[in-house]
Amino acid sequence: MTLSSLRIFFTSRKSWTFPYLVFSAIFVVLPLILIVVFAFTDENGSFTFDNFSKFMSHPEAVNTFIYSIGIAVINTVICIILGYPAAYILSRMKTGYSKTIVTLFILPMWVNILIRTLATVALFDFLKLPLGEGALMFGMVYNYLPFMVYPIYNTLVKMDHSYIEAAQDLGATPMQVFTKTILPLSMPGVASGVLMVFMPTISTFAIAELLTMNNIKLFGTTIQENINNSMWNYGAALSLIMLFLIGAATLFASDDNEGQEGGAIW
Repeated sequence: MTLSSLRIFFTSRKSWTFPYLVFSAIFVVLPLILIVVFAFTDENGSFTFDNFSKFMSHPEAVNTFIYSIGIAVINTVICIILGYPAAYILSRMKTGYSKTIVTLFILPMWVNILIRTLATVALFDFLKLPLGEGALMFGMVYNYLPFMVYPIYNTLVKMDHSYIEAAQDLGATPMQVFTKTILPLSMPGVASGVLMVFMPTISTFAIAELLTMNNIKLFGTTIQENINNSMWNYGAALSLIMLFLIGAATLFASDDNEGQEGGAIW
């Protein structure tokens, strides 16, 4: 390669995507390929479906998977119930106040999730509250609520208020303005928040281990235990099952966002 061609390569905007492509290939694509390979092979490297059959034939693993989905759904619903009103109130406040409060919502995210969870354990110990399912749900909501508040708030702030004014001019009541205009226009933010809460909840294991003293297992814990016990093939199969679930949720949210691009009035 000549000096002039090198100069053209490095001055081209497309060339700056090369480091990103290399990074993605090594740390994203390659690990996914390895997961697929290990999931469909046995310890001898032979092709097999036994890892998936093992999962289906173990009621404990299936029940853990279903329970994890239930916890993720409940956590997502609670985050919507708590996060939407908070985001709505913040979006109607003055810019300076709202930005300050949003920063306070996001501030705990600057602390490592393990430290936040250990602080939650210390709080429950201080209040002499038992660790268990209640503590697990509290920890889930505490850790993932900001991921629901911010996308909804961001959508509400950028909303075109001319739609609201038009609805008011046409005689809509405040409740009708909210249900027929504000709520549908904010659904892309809600969909993003659901995705950002549901996906990490379904795959987490540290929160469950710390807030339940490892008495309640989530699917992420099952995967971690198999990997730690050098059961790479079975662990990879479980990881692939979880990836399919996350991928399905992502595709569903993407289709929903495409149907409501920019928000839509019912």
